[in-house]
Amino acid sequence: MNRTPELSLIAFDADDTLWQNEAYFRLSEQNLAELLGEYSTLKDVHHSLIEAERRNLKHYGYGVKGFTLSMIETAIEITDGRVPNALIRQILDLGRDMLSHPVELLPGARDAIEALRLEFTVILLTKGDLIEQERKVAHSRMGGLFHAIEIVSEKSVEIYRRVFHQYGDGPDTAMMVGNSIKSDILPSLQAGSWGVYVPHRLEWELEAAAAPRGHPRFRELSWLGDLPPLIRAINTSAP
Repeated sequence: MNRTPELSLIAFDADDTLWQNEAYFRLSEQNLAELLGEYSTLKDVHHSLIEAERRNLKHYGYGVKGFTLSMIETAIEITDGRVPNALIRQILDLGRDMLSHPVELLPGARDAIEALRLEFTVILLTKGDLIEQERKVAHSRMGGLFHAIEIVSEKSVEIYRRVFHQYGDGPDTAMMVGNSIKSDILPSLQAGSWGVYVPHRLEWELEAAAAPRGHPRFRELSWLGDLPPLIRAINTSAP
């Protein structure tokens, strides 16, 4: 009978897995709706903004800069091109505020990584704007806990295979931990690794996907504090 190989590499997503992220985007969206209150409703602003983000991802990628440009595009659309210059300036201020917001760690994040790095190769594998993500890593004061940090523009099956081979023994002995079924779980499982879903209370619509609950290497946890015992249980069942 084939047995599961023992895990040796644990990869973590960053935004909304280790620290807060989506909450700041939601707050900025609410502020945008208030700025556009005389032109439209919150519902219409949300619809216009999410469609602008959907269109712009392939051009601007992920992160605050692309989101700010999508907010400006939304303001132009909502006002039929009559958006005042002062409002554009206020939207730019919203983006700058997001970039300067303190990094707020999620419960159990630091403890889990500090515990696991003593026994495993622990890496950070996150997507987004390079400068923005480097700033978050630095401000989190967690960068030194990882054996490697990979910041990519998009997560794919090919990316997971490359990273798991580069820093470990391949996908078969690797685990990806994250809050996005679409980006963290589905492609890592397809690559051949384990995928551990730790949902955040807020989910970005463009990252929504159905959980692969029947997959033998899929697990779901309510918080990162339960991760070390899960990994120990998996390795106990290995040869």
